[in-house]
Order: sequence, then C-alpha cells, then structure tokens
Amino acid sequence: MKQYLTFTEEVRHALENNLPVVALETTIISHGMPYPQNIEMAKEVEQIIRDNGAVPATIGIMNGKIKIGLSDSELEEFATNKSVEKVSRRDFPYILASGKIGATTVAATMIAAELAGIHMFATGGIGGVHREGEITWDVSADLTELAQTNVAVVCAGAKSILDIGRTLEYLETHGVPVVGYRTAEFPSFFARESGFGVDFRLDTPEEVGTLMDTKWKLGLNGGMIIANPVPEADALDHQKIEAVILQALKEAKDNNIAGKKVTPFLLDKVKQLTEGKSLQTNIALVKHNAEVAAKIAVAYQQAANQAN
Repeated sequence: MKQYLTFTEEVRHALENNLPVVALETTIISHGMPYPQNIEMAKEVEQIIRDNGAVPATIGIMNGKIKIGLSDSELEEFATNKSVEKVSRRDFPYILASGKIGATTVAATMIAAELAGIHMFATGGIGGVHREGEITWDVSADLTELAQTNVAVVCAGAKSILDIGRTLEYLETHGVPVVGYRTAEFPSFFARESGFGVDFRLDTPEEVGTLMDTKWKLGLNGGMIIANPVPEADALDHQKIEAVILQALKEAKDNNIAGKKVTPFLLDKVKQLTEGKSLQTNIALVKHNAEVAAKIAVAYQQAANQAN
C-alpha cells in the first residue's frame, strides 16, 4: 500500500521524527459545507492543530495517490471541484485505479491514517445507524472501520440525524470504547446532550493518551471514540434540533433520497431550517475537536515514546 501514499514535507518530517500528527478528512470540505466556509474552516482547523503542538494531515485522493497532507491549492480543489467523489472503504480501489479525485469519509480517513502511521483523527461527527436502520439496514461504514482500524476519533458524537442509541449498541457489540471527554453524556453533534451515556469519562489529554497507548499495546485492535461536546456557547437546543431533524427526515423519505446522498441532504436541509445556525455550530465543533485532538495527540506521542 505504501506505493499509493504521498506526504507533504511537513507531515513526512513529523512522522519520521515521532512527532504528534492529527489526521483530517476531506468529505467535510467537499460535501459537508458550502464554499467559501469550507476552505476557511479547513485552513483554520489546520492552524489550530499547529497552535496546539501537533501537525495536521488533511487526507484526500488525487491522481491515483492517497495524499497525507494537502497543499493550499489542493485544499482549494477539494473545496470547489463539484466532481469530487465521496470515498469510503468500498470506493478506495475504484477511485485510486480510475485516477479520480476523492474526498475521504471518516472510514476512509481512518484507513489512510493507519496506513501512514497516524493514530489520531479529528472530525465533526461520526456516521452510524440511520433512523429506521432496522428496516433499511442503512449503517455507516464508519462503524465497521472503528471496529478494526487502530485510530482514535475525536468527534462531537454521532450526527444528530442518526439513531444514536442503536449506534452506541453497535459500537459496544464490536468492542469500541466510547470515551466522554469531560462529559458523562454522549453528545449529539449540534447539541451537548443525547440522553445516552458514555463508557468512560476522562478529563485530561494525558488520561486519553495513556488509554490509547494501553489499548493497542494489549493488541486490542480497533479504534476509539473520544466524544467531545460542542462548546456551550455554540450548541443548539436538543429538543428544537430534534424537531428540525424529524422534518428533514420526512422530506428525505418523501423524495426517495437514499444511500450516500442521505447525509448531505439532511445536513443541508437542517441548515436551511435553522437559518444557518447549524452551519455555525458545525464549524465551531470541528474547531473544538481539532484543538482537543491535537492536545491528545501530543499526550499519546509522549506515552508511546516513553514506553519505547
């Protein structure tokens, strides 16, 4: 697989010298936010990671290569090119073999990060079991990836449009630890609450870094969720956003929208129905996740280096 990887000089230097690195996805840029907010967010998030002592590695697929770290012009391409494909595990070989441009989802970013030797990843929210998933069998590949790939994911919980209870049940069945970062309640992306708990509450980057190091040294393969609630000042009301999501779900169903088109449709509809407030919240939580991920990456690297 190494033949398919290319690195920016910044990321290569960090990996060769055992410096902390945080992976970032490109689907949030290409399919999760409109232009120019997407490119502004991408650049700000990278800088936040640098400011907190780690190196950002935004991941995407271009010209038959998995790029671990992107240049400014490549970031711009992902932010503006309307033909960017959405890539999960199943899509990897096709996008690479065809030379198309592909934005990596949570699952695909985890795969690429592990191939590159990166164990920390910051995103917005993970995918999960969709509402009525027991009927449609619509379950995100993010969950199966978390069950097998050694990357810790800092997120603001699962996207509110999902069935959070069933998502957590799936993670429990597959042995994926769900850590609440300074919270005992699993957040629901736009809101700080969900009505569901986490497996463990940890309050410092050092505690989380040590847990990561211990898990993988034990040979317990698979990822880890580090659930980091959106800052209070930017959070939306849980009950109000739930009502908005139910309306968006009804419209998706009425319009026969399915598969990989569901999440972008729902997030866009929620943005419309909240008059743009959900986009502001989305940007705020991604920035917050990047900050926390960078701090944990520093702590994890220190734990791993001490053990070596």
